[in-house]
Amino acid sequence: MSTFSVIGTPIGNLEDITLRALKVLAASDLILCEDTRMTKRLLDRHAISVPTKSYHMHSTISRVEEIIALLKEGKNISLVSDAGTPGISDPGSELVRRIREDMKEEISSGILKIESIPGPSALTSALSIAGIPCADFTFLGFLPHKKGRETLFKEIAASERTMVFYESPHRIIKTLESLVEHLQGQTSAKKVTVCRELTKIFEEVVAGSPAEVKTYFDTHTDKVRGEFVVIVS
Repeated sequence: MSTFSVIGTPIGNLEDITLRALKVLAASDLILCEDTRMTKRLLDRHAISVPTKSYHMHSTISRVEEIIALLKEGKNISLVSDAGTPGISDPGSELVRRIREDMKEEISSGILKIESIPGPSALTSALSIAGIPCADFTFLGFLPHKKGRETLFKEIAASERTMVFYESPHRIIKTLESLVEHLQGQTSAKKVTVCRELTKIFEEVVAGSPAEVKTYFDTHTDKVRGEFVVIVS
């Protein structure tokens, strides 16, 4: 039997990895990485020496076929992303889909097992320390650059649910400008919470009205770096 393991890895602090994840990584025949250089830091930190190959959004069909062929040979393969859980705003979901479609018989007969090794996620980490209602929320992943972007901001403004999405340092100011534009005039004011550098030394949570949060980052330009989780509640 071969196993395809989808493994959650640290979003910042390299200590944030489960004992099970380390065990599965060490026992793998191959580890698929979003960026092999990033994953090497994690493997070296925990003295794991296993061959790695890249798998990311630009990977070709031939790479997918190569992976499927190795699974059919009985190899144990693990999939990790640069940070967090593969498949969440990540191309890993497409690889899992292809494996499930191309190896239906092997899965049904027990020759192949696809398993989740749960671990860190920026989404749940941010919600856990934001102190806002999150029993019912909508996750939007990364917002589109152009097409559909304006429509999403209108949806965020109209929603009664907590809305969560990821943003890059290159776009966070424009995103906050859009939130001010769409949210500020509402009679029932919404709260914006921005979490950055989660689990790292400079982890920070900034919360307030859309205008207050934007003013903070306009004033503290040195804080416009790292990855951001934005929560509108």
